[in-house]
Amino acid sequence: MPRGAGTVRSERGDIKMRRKTELPELLAPAGDFEALYAAVAAGADAVYVGGKLFSARAYAKNFDREELARAAVYCHLHGVRLYVTVNTLVYDKELDEVVAYAKELARIGADALIIADLGAIRRIRREVPSLALHASTQMSLHNTPAVRLAHELGCTRAVLARECSLADIRSAVDSAPCEIEVFLHGALCVCHSGQCLFSSLVGGRSGNRGECAQPCRLPYNGGYPLSLSDLSLVGHIEELIASGVSSLKIEGRMKSPDYVYRVTSTYRRLLDAKRSAVREERRSLAAVFSRGGFTDGYFTGHPERPMTGIRSEKDKEATRAQEAKGPYLPLRKEVSARAVVARGVPATLSLTDGAHTVVVSGEIPTEARSAPMTEEDLKARLSKTGNTFLSLPAARISLSADAGLHLPISAINALRRAATDAFEQTFARPLDRIGEIEPSPAPTSGTAEGKTDEQGQPPALREEDFGIAAGSSALFFDPALPAKISDLLGRIPYRFVPLFRLAETDLSVVNGVYLPPVLTDRELPAAREALAAAKARGVRYALVGNLGGIALAREAGLLSIGDFRLNILNAQTLFAYRDLGVAFSVLSVELTLPMARDILRRAPASLTVYGRIPLMLTERCFMKENFGCERCSRVCLTDRRGQKFPILREYNHRNLILNSAVTYMGDRAQELSRNGVRTGHFLFTVEGEKEARAALAAFDRGEPLSSSVPIRRIGKREARDDA
Repeated sequence: MPRGAGTVRSERGDIKMRRKTELPELLAPAGDFEALYAAVAAGADAVYVGGKLFSARAYAKNFDREELARAAVYCHLHGVRLYVTVNTLVYDKELDEVVAYAKELARIGADALIIADLGAIRRIRREVPSLALHASTQMSLHNTPAVRLAHELGCTRAVLARECSLADIRSAVDSAPCEIEVFLHGALCVCHSGQCLFSSLVGGRSGNRGECAQPCRLPYNGGYPLSLSDLSLVGHIEELIASGVSSLKIEGRMKSPDYVYRVTSTYRRLLDAKRSAVREERRSLAAVFSRGGFTDGYFTGHPERPMTGIRSEKDKEATRAQEAKGPYLPLRKEVSARAVVARGVPATLSLTDGAHTVVVSGEIPTEARSAPMTEEDLKARLSKTGNTFLSLPAARISLSADAGLHLPISAINALRRAATDAFEQTFARPLDRIGEIEPSPAPTSGTAEGKTDEQGQPPALREEDFGIAAGSSALFFDPALPAKISDLLGRIPYRFVPLFRLAETDLSVVNGVYLPPVLTDRELPAAREALAAAKARGVRYALVGNLGGIALAREAGLLSIGDFRLNILNAQTLFAYRDLGVAFSVLSVELTLPMARDILRRAPASLTVYGRIPLMLTERCFMKENFGCERCSRVCLTDRRGQKFPILREYNHRNLILNSAVTYMGDRAQELSRNGVRTGHFLFTVEGEKEARAALAAFDRGEPLSSSVPIRRIGKREARDDA
């Protein structure tokens, strides 16, 4: 029986738990085999690993396909689940490869994929329906409507955003139709997951593609304001158990095996005892790895408290002082055997652990010419399990052997190898299907996918298939700006201002609202009320940046237009959003023009052609902490090179950190046209009327932008001039 199995009871009475066990699953990371061995030895219920492909930790050692197959067998032998991360965004040209990879992972017995790209989800649900999918935190799942849509797309588990509080977690567990997973311990991103473009647009290494260069750990304004301390919920074990979450995840695929063992074993002990840590256990965890201590600010709902920290020399010295518990070697599963060597028939060997049994046949023994084989010789040969994950003590081998017979050493070895291979392969399928003759397929997604062509792909779509004509759009963070420049907006049919500032704008020049990129469950009533008021005032469109926003707009009766935050890097993702009701979308700002062209050949969409693109969306207010409230939205972070990154207030005191460079394509009309770009998205953030007028006028004339600010081109790193 799995650890913690039994009836799930809750102090909250009416809770709708999806958890099947008394305790949440303890999910540990592994970047290589030694870390995997450490995680299993420490008592993990499940381990998550990355392969060489499509992993958001591209710089971890990771596992090749043969190693993934061995990892699945090893985990399942010890009753541990194996999840494989396929949590990067996927380009069009990679979709066939990711589906082939998913088929291979299903074949080797992975228990689930942790996945982020909606296009990949769409294809895998159709072509590999037996494979369980867990919606990655990279999908920006921070409210219940988002979780419900992830389930509608075919995901059986949702990994909530790290920024969710205990109240948010409880709300999701109560209302969501699938399992809920939350982070328990480890490094925190300062930006909401799936929303960080800093490393990509400034450093040329995409965090959404697993290549993050960690610009948040670098100095700004003479300090380290973006470097967060690591998360630790070591003081909230009872609350987590009572919340009903299905899985508690430890972050750390880049960490050492010793880190994995110490952290996992600590939480195993606490979960089993259903208690929080004592002071000495907290100190021990800090010695393993910390950045000036730990934080639980998001979980407790107090992100305004100090959460920043760096890895000091004192921290490093404390880690070096720890005596390594490794090297970590595989635990071998002990089995019993029965060998039968009889005249005239092939020798047989059966292996069993009491629950699973295999029987194999080998060569027919011959009459011994001189010294016949002895029982001791045969047992000694059969017990040499070598490079397997099994242990077969001679004392656990029973023999039935006719006298005077001989089997060559090579035949005995082959018989043993055949038996151990067959026994291990019994575990090369998902843990809950071991023992089945054939795995039963999982239900497919409930979304309608429509007709497909010979290759299983949807046919190319036209504008009328999306419900409204694709057109240029503009988002104005200053709600008063559209009226001031209304004479220049004739070519921009879709015009948006922030939802909660709609009262400050002239509705004769605005027809859409921009939904905040993060809305927690406790913020949904206000959002629903504001959306209803917007609809009543004649607003028709909503600019949405995540699954939760799509659900809210749909509920309010507004037509959704997808923001670049939807991270659309392939046509399948565009189709998936269309199926959810998104009229048309702005493609990812990480695409090059040729990549965008591949999508635009399949369906209409738009590209961001002007504006300072938000690089980070933070839960914490860095303006208040570092500059004071009196300077709200009038401050910048300055990096080591002197580049300035403006900070804007988002809804409910969240912050947007904007690019130091302005994306501009007004003087590249022919290049846009050659790549099928017919419509553009304009983003006005810190511009006043004069700057906005100059930008739109230059764009209409096809001229370079006259500005002292660095210019960025689509698909390229920032530049100083018109490069």
